[in-house]
Amino acid sequence: MSEQEPKTRVLKASEARQNFSQILNEVFRGETRVIVEKSGIPVAAIISAADLRQLEQWEAERARRFKVLEESWQAFKDVPVEEIEAEVGRAVAAARRKAREESQRPAKAS
Repeated sequence: MSEQEPKTRVLKASEARQNFSQILNEVFRGETRVIVEKSGIPVAAIISAADLRQLEQWEAERARRFKVLEESWQAFKDVPVEEIEAEVGRAVAAARRKAREESQRPAKAS
């Protein structure tokens, strides 16, 4: 497999069809990813199985994180949006104040 990130190529569907075997070899070796266009519109992508596994892992992680968010939103379903926004604003201001204070402290001698 290639050490570098694969390059992305855009091909017309007819060109991809004509060179399919070569494209598959380049994708397999990690050299390229291909976006296939039909009438100038991207309709498909040819990526390696490793790229697909990574995409599936990212999708699963994203779904897990959104599930956590949805669960946390349920805890505040009866709290008015304005109250939540005000509390978030106070928390952000406090975090910024703390970060500013910490950045202004003299460094400790080793």
